[in-house]
Amino acid sequence: MALFGNAHSIDPAQAQQEYARLLGHGEQVHAAYLLIRDTILFTDRRLILIDKQGITGKKTEYHSIPYRSITHFAVETAGTFDLDAELKIWLSGTPAPVQKTFTKGVDIYEVQAILTQFVTR
Repeated sequence: MALFGNAHSIDPAQAQQEYARLLGHGEQVHAAYLLIRDTILFTDRRLILIDKQGITGKKTEYHSIPYRSITHFAVETAGTFDLDAELKIWLSGTPAPVQKTFTKGVDIYEVQAILTQFVTR
């Protein structure tokens, strides 16, 4: 499962351009991560999860999470044998967290700082 869940960072300006149709007027991408087929965007207004579905990946679900709906989150750092870090986000009214896995090359503390910046507004 880890092979399909790993993520790495991508240039926010590139993500801004590529996903411009998803963004509201003046909305800015601050960080972006690419999974094997999926993408995670941290904008100044919300978290956007882009989930490619099916064998071809042509069908795509765009999941928008306003930061105000995040009740809490947790990060789990990479270890010696488990080289992946995890991000778990709990949303109001939802008992199970949204979970994303990042490669060791991604600074999970940076991801936490981005969430902290927007969730604590």
